[in-house]
Amino acid sequence: MDSQLRTQLLAGLKDGSIVPYLGPGVLADVVSQSTGEPMPATSDQLILAMNGGKPMAAKLMYEFPRAAMNVELKRGRGAVTRFLDTTYGATQWSRSAVHDWLQAINPPYVIDINRDRQLIDSYSGRPHLLIVGCARLGGSDYRFRLHSHDGSNYTEITPEQADPSLPLLFKPMGAPAPKPCYIASDADYVDYLTELMGGFAVPAFVKTRRRDKRYLLLGMRLSRDSERMVLADLIYGAASPAGWALIEQPNDKERRFLKKLGIELIEADLHELLSESAADAASC
Repeated sequence: MDSQLRTQLLAGLKDGSIVPYLGPGVLADVVSQSTGEPMPATSDQLILAMNGGKPMAAKLMYEFPRAAMNVELKRGRGAVTRFLDTTYGATQWSRSAVHDWLQAINPPYVIDINRDRQLIDSYSGRPHLLIVGCARLGGSDYRFRLHSHDGSNYTEITPEQADPSLPLLFKPMGAPAPKPCYIASDADYVDYLTELMGGFAVPAFVKTRRRDKRYLLLGMRLSRDSERMVLADLIYGAASPAGWALIEQPNDKERRFLKKLGIELIEADLHELLSESAADAASC
């Protein structure tokens, strides 16, 4: 990676002008502390884990939301929630190198489409705001829960109570903590994306804060429609150009989509950025 671009990215991540947008690839090195098994993060990994390690029918293997919808229809929505709670809430995992790297940088705004809690743990000792995406909520127009952390504990708050100057963690697909809530099945995505496009899945202060930001996509592959739609809506109001995506061996569909969004493609593995950043720090 060009050293000038690397310096620009690191500076932007630190001052908040560049927002890290985390996909499943940032969890590729995470394993269970008890068994050594890798954390299921990609669509295929999640489907296999949810189905006891066995592949599902080809049409269900296409995307996790489709497989989760099948499980929900057969065994109820609670079955999917229990699987995600067990996977991301109850299992003890090793730390991701990307999360350790970001923890040292301390970005003031991070979007993480994974459902694990590593990002939450990274900010556990510092006051911050946490937005957790939720679907099919009763008695509310919103499709999120907003929590304020005082450095020790979370308190659920309304958008009007939020201190917009605090670091902001956005987990649009949900998380097991502080209160389990997930976007998982097709029905969840339909509801969430509809309200996301309608403006009810993002707090008003975030819509203000995200204006003219640029984004750095890390660990993101962009071949699946659900992830593409979520990305396009969450970065609404981005600067022009809208940012960068580190993707090793991208396909034509990804190239076209990134060009449409105004995101520059960097054909490199995300760990090149980490290793080169570490080398720069060591030489200082």
